[in-house]
Amino acid sequence: MATRSFIDTNILVYAEASDEPVKQRMALDLLRQLFESTSGVLSTQVLQEYCNVAIKKLKLPPAHIRAHLDLYEQFEVVQVTPAIIRMGLDLHQTRSMSFYDAIVLASAQTAGCSVLMSEDMNAGELIDGVRVVNPFLDAAKI
Repeated sequence: MATRSFIDTNILVYAEASDEPVKQRMALDLLRQLFESTSGVLSTQVLQEYCNVAIKKLKLPPAHIRAHLDLYEQFEVVQVTPAIIRMGLDLHQTRSMSFYDAIVLASAQTAGCSVLMSEDMNAGELIDGVRVVNPFLDAAKI
């Protein structure tokens, strides 16, 4: 069975990044691999953050964003609940991480993921049973 891996927002954003072709290809390959192995997990927070960046920074058309949401909702999607927000608040306080990163980590833990794919956190760090992997640095480890 494949390792359950939580996908952070930056992976979805790089999948759209035609100005970063190497990272775009890596993100697309990672998403395909996680989809085909049914081991990729997202959260409602990640999808909201993706939409915000897609609208404001990437200026993608709504139809394009909707089409990608249709694809991304085929992954397992964790609903961010008040319990996950409380866990995130605790992680924020005890681990000195940003509140939003802490909610991503809490969502990964709740989903039983042992890997968190993210460029935004400390690659290689093991936090409460979840290993942070930067797929753009650690492509061989995925």
